[in-house]
Amino acid sequence: MDLFHLQNDFTLILVTFAIVLVLYCLSFFFYKTTTTPPEASGAWPILGHFKVFSGPGLPYATLASMADRYGPIFTVQLGIRKVLVVSNSEIAKNIFTTHDVNVSNRPKYTAAKILGQNGASFGFAPFGPYWRGIRKIISQELLSNSRLEKFKHVRMIELESSIKAMRELWREKKDGKGKVLVEMKKWFGELSMNTMLKVVAGKRYTGGDGEDEEEMMRSRKVIREWFENSGRFVEGDALPFLGWLDLGGYKKTMERVARELDSMVGKWLEEHRRKNDSSDDVTDDFMDVMIQVIKDDELAGYDADTITKATCATLFSGGADTTAVMLTWTLSLLLNNLYALRKVQEELDTQVGKDRQVNESDIKNLVYLQAVVKETLRLYPATFLTSRAFTKDCSIAGYHVRKGTWVLINNWKIHRDPKIWSDPCEFRPERFLTANHEGVLDVKGTELELFAFGRCPGIGLAEQMLHMVLATLLQNFELSNPDGAPVDMTVVAGLTNAKASPLEVLQVSPRLNVTISA
Repeated sequence: MDLFHLQNDFTLILVTFAIVLVLYCLSFFFYKTTTTPPEASGAWPILGHFKVFSGPGLPYATLASMADRYGPIFTVQLGIRKVLVVSNSEIAKNIFTTHDVNVSNRPKYTAAKILGQNGASFGFAPFGPYWRGIRKIISQELLSNSRLEKFKHVRMIELESSIKAMRELWREKKDGKGKVLVEMKKWFGELSMNTMLKVVAGKRYTGGDGEDEEEMMRSRKVIREWFENSGRFVEGDALPFLGWLDLGGYKKTMERVARELDSMVGKWLEEHRRKNDSSDDVTDDFMDVMIQVIKDDELAGYDADTITKATCATLFSGGADTTAVMLTWTLSLLLNNLYALRKVQEELDTQVGKDRQVNESDIKNLVYLQAVVKETLRLYPATFLTSRAFTKDCSIAGYHVRKGTWVLINNWKIHRDPKIWSDPCEFRPERFLTANHEGVLDVKGTELELFAFGRCPGIGLAEQMLHMVLATLLQNFELSNPDGAPVDMTVVAGLTNAKASPLEVLQVSPRLNVTISA
């Protein structure tokens, strides 16, 4: 045996091991001290910061307070999951441009699985061929400019019908001062629901060939429950081995809501298939288009009916709820800032007059109205938190972020950044009227300082509805707060951020010299 060579080999092994150990320690030290985002303190053992997402406080507000302490990018622990929280527009912009493909996945959590039909709903589908295919169908077939133009008459008919109904309510129930109390949150909800139902499924709930009021109320309830629960985290999301538990009964509620929504949309699909089998007259509502485009063969493991129902349910729920929520916040802000309400109506009188109804071609001239809508979307965006998941290791703002990390973009905090917006918590539409204003921004997500709709493909339809409904309402009626009391602006947490209480207003009619023809 050659002891000299054996000794040399042993020495080489020891040196190699020592070098590897030193490099590992250095890399571990470097990773922990210089390349990872700040970690928020206050985590519970095992559950981490689960309390941030489970209440009672609103998660976006709690995370905003944490950002004041830890900076615009930091991490929290949701059980075994690391969550990156971003509260800076430039960092968010970098994530959704430079790293867009690497952060296109949606977090996999209980509500997304149950209420997103196990990934069939495009809003919860993982990034990949299925998501790209459905997104293409929605963008090119359902929500294209040409398709939306075809449904312009639907939007106008439903709006005219709702305005006419409000006029009739005033004539029948006005008091001695010529005023009537109207619950606008309900009015916006019914208008949005009937419009989206006609666009998606070719039917409506009230009037014509529609269903009764009770069915509309059930549908509104299940849609609101869908949104309230879609943004909820449960214990199993933090610790998967606790997934079998259902503390609080949230999973049971989600499963019920999912069944009710699927049953509702399933009935529409059955009606469409019977109609299409017995007639060549196809109306080309969204469900008709989906039936024509999605064939019987399975796509990514989903059958045609599942894909059609999931897509139509998402478009119907999102369109009806989001539009009603945003209209409610806009009117609430105007009622709490009456100078702005008067300026909108003065602009309508100047640009349109009182001898005809406003139409969509007038909106481009109503610059103050547009500013009001933008300011509302800044203060009350459709979603306060935008969530994604990293599919690869990335470098974000100089920090190393590992694959599998969830990311939350805190839109609420970004929209109130004093470095971008002066007096960020004030409602001031005028900020959008100056040429060099603090962000001449659109709301479509190209500039993330105003990330109002969370990059929703239905933003074109939402914008049309927001401007037209608001303009028509304020052109036709004088509105005021009962007893002059300020509107309660309390928010209900959920996937969208609804107003907690009703919006009751005193209506005085009419303002115009013409009436609605519908």
